[in-house]
Amino acid sequence: MSDQPKFKKKGRDDSFTLDGSISVGFNQIKLPRIGWVKTFEILPDNINPKSVTISKKANRWFVSFKVERESQNTEKSVDVVGVDLGVKTLATLSTGEVFDGGKPYKKLESKLSRLQYLNRHKTKFSSNWKKAQLKIAKLHNKIADIRKDKLHKLTNYLAKNHSQIVIEDLNVSGMMSNHSYVACNVAKAVADMGFYEFRRQLEYKCELYGSELVVMDRWFPSSKTCSRCGAVKESLLLSERVIKLRTLQF
Repeated sequence: MSDQPKFKKKGRDDSFTLDGSISVGFNQIKLPRIGWVKTFEILPDNINPKSVTISKKANRWFVSFKVERESQNTEKSVDVVGVDLGVKTLATLSTGEVFDGGKPYKKLESKLSRLQYLNRHKTKFSSNWKKAQLKIAKLHNKIADIRKDKLHKLTNYLAKNHSQIVIEDLNVSGMMSNHSYVACNVAKAVADMGFYEFRRQLEYKCELYGSELVVMDRWFPSSKTCSRCGAVKESLLLSERVIKLRTLQF
């Protein structure tokens, strides 16, 4: 027996998807039963969307298009590259390049905590409470935008310039499930980097730009294996993992 339908609650994940004939103009879009709606940005020309999703984030509305796009093979400068994700730096490549994740939540955590602290005694659904909730939502949206910007730039760089990309099959849900004091900080850092979103973006961008994504087993001893002779060491000290790297920032 199926469960009863649950209606969406206003103010929580406000979004809806429209299918059918949708007209797109220079800076406006015609939605069924709504009519022409102006957009802040200029819309792309000659676009025939299969569907359109309207979503609200903080106090702004966004429109996203679902379109068909053919794969385009880009010229690759590197054949094979290994990617190691971490909480200190977002990604370390086997070529020696290091990409900083920005850590937006860590940088804005104190400001977010301050806003939430000031909102603790406000009457729920009052005008001041709604103003405070909007400030908190804007800050959450800013953190998410910074994280997505870093991930999109990194995954674009990897998919466009590397023929084969090797990553590790990380147990992200397991990293996030432990609620002890030390593990909680690790889980917070993992969420701040966006490991799951990194793999999701890399999967579809490799198909789009003609690259191959290889996912290694999470128990493979990559850190303990010598890159020259292939010998595997039983134990490895942190001092033995030092490598000369070049940091790249977006």
